[in-house]
Amino acid sequence: METETIYFPSIKNIKAASLRLKDVASVTPLTLNLQNSKKFDSNILFKREDLQVVRSYKIRGAYNKMSSLTEDEKANGIVCASAGNHAQGVALSCKLLQIKGTIYMPSPTPNQKIEQVKMFGEEFINIVIEGDTFDDAYHAAIVDCKAKEKTFIHPFNDEKVIEGQATVGLEILSQTDKKIDYVFVPVGGGGLSSGLSSVFKEFSPETKIIGVEPEGAPSMLTSLKNKTNTALTHIDAFVDGAAVKKVGDLTFAICRQNLHDMITVPEGKICQTILDLYNKDAIVVEPAGALSIAALDFFADEIKGKNVVCVISGSNNDITRTAEIKERALLYADLKHYFIIKFPQRAGALKEFLVDILGPNDDITHFEYTKKTNRENGAAVVGLELKSSKDLEPLILKMKERNFFGDYLNNKPDLFQFLV
Repeated sequence: METETIYFPSIKNIKAASLRLKDVASVTPLTLNLQNSKKFDSNILFKREDLQVVRSYKIRGAYNKMSSLTEDEKANGIVCASAGNHAQGVALSCKLLQIKGTIYMPSPTPNQKIEQVKMFGEEFINIVIEGDTFDDAYHAAIVDCKAKEKTFIHPFNDEKVIEGQATVGLEILSQTDKKIDYVFVPVGGGGLSSGLSSVFKEFSPETKIIGVEPEGAPSMLTSLKNKTNTALTHIDAFVDGAAVKKVGDLTFAICRQNLHDMITVPEGKICQTILDLYNKDAIVVEPAGALSIAALDFFADEIKGKNVVCVISGSNNDITRTAEIKERALLYADLKHYFIIKFPQRAGALKEFLVDILGPNDDITHFEYTKKTNRENGAAVVGLELKSSKDLEPLILKMKERNFFGDYLNNKPDLFQFLV
């Protein structure tokens, strides 16, 4: 009976990738974060891949792959698909290596990332917006690639890409003399987690590598539970840098062997982490970049007194997303609530609601109401921001006592999305 041969990146190839990237990718800082170190009574170190010239680690894998192409492959051009960060790495690599490239990106990609891709690639790249998810863009890119016989630069399921991402692990180990107890690493397609974990397995096998995915796109976690690489039918694309329906076959096989644990983090928790990093540390991260730090609360007891590294994978965030990020954070913290309020159609009803029902610290953030004269009550969709989650039950009780309560929308996602 034949046994399956599983690819594992060799340390020799990873070191070769590190040399190849010497004048292309920055050796990013590994810095102690005082806020989180105090919070968790441990030494929390941030590996700042958000400080790369393309503001993510993706330049490592993209350049390592593209610089290894033959002269004929370079001359014929490349194709890639990306939600943003891989595209920027590919675009810069195209310019540095003078390779013509076509980059497919899904329509929800933040405009900031699209503009960055154009800036890095200049005349060497062409951008095609295709589909609603990375997977849509990926399938369109594959069709184009085969039709024109170009080289496809995969964002994660490629040996050279994995070896390039693995250089993050080499740098971490060279930047501290302390024993590293935990490394928290974001997982999208699995290129970074499989590469980094391979380095630690070789040089620091006692370090626990924790993979972190968004709750709305648990591709790696699902695959690990099923013991086979599994495609999800639906994902929440909010964490665009880490939302894929299926991880790589190569990366799944490696992560299955190397990861100590794999968890998911709610999108609302990720959003709160983004806001905390900005407000407390003046660090700007994208949703995927906050994953590793957002996971710390779920390991608070385990990491106490330990040396912990969190990989901040990227900072390509679009300022136009700030309102949504704040909204999701408040919903997760149980401080933002939406209701259908039944207002009696009489003078003074709104004043009664404001004075007698709302608390002194409750704030109306959303209000939609249309008066209908042929009805006894008029329904309004009202959004309220509370100072404490404990204020919710007394508020609902007062609404019901005075017959203002219509419905609570937070736990009705379909109705919530339709009305708000």
